[in-house]
Formats: sequence, C-alpha cells, structure tokens
Amino acid sequence: QVQLVQSGGGLVQPGGSLRLSCDASGSIFAINAMTWYRQTPGKQRELVASWTSAGTTNYADSVKGRFAIYRDNAKNTGYLQMNNLTPEDTADYYCNMLIYSGGSGLRNYWGQGTQVTVSS
Repeated sequence: QVQLVQSGGGLVQPGGSLRLSCDASGSIFAINAMTWYRQTPGKQRELVASWTSAGTTNYADSVKGRFAIYRDNAKNTGYLQMNNLTPEDTADYYCNMLIYSGGSGLRNYWGQGTQVTVSS
C-alpha cells in the first residue's frame, strides 16, 4: 500500500525559506505527477505547483519565481522549495502524487498536510 508522508513545515520569518518534502513509500512502479496544494481556513484549496514525469512544471502566479517543485530521482520523494516567503504563504500545504503501484494500478495519493506559518 502506498503512503505519502510530508515533512518540513514550520514557522519562518518573512523573507525566509522552507523546503517541504513528500516521501512516498510502498510498492511503487512510477510517480507520474506531483502537485502541491495549500489551504487556509475558509478558503478553497489552491494549486501551488505541479510537476510531471515528462519534466513539465507549473506554478501559481503568486509563487512564480519564489517556489520550485522537483523530485529526487534517486528516491520516491518530492519537494517544494519555498523562498522569499511572505505572510500570504501561510497555509496548510498538501502534496498529491499520481502513482502507479503494484496492486492498485494508477491512483492519486495525498500526504497528511503540513503547516507553514510565515510571521515575524
């Protein structure tokens, strides 16, 4: 069974950086895509960045030039590098991966979420 475990959130001052990790485990044949979302209370979940195994990436306008999504090819781990953070980036962040695994075929999986707070 595939599981995604997130890490790397926390409290950071404005202008600071954080790197979120999303580690996939289980009988994984391929990770086809990865997407990071964020959500604040009372608001819809927002797509932050996406990556595909074909090498394409996409970013929300609000994070372009500051965030980077990538995968460690040696591991089943995806990352969201966040630089020059602002209080508006404060949210719960969730990773989603489209994974082809043994037994379940191609499915979407979600991480448990991690809180990011940007405050002085």
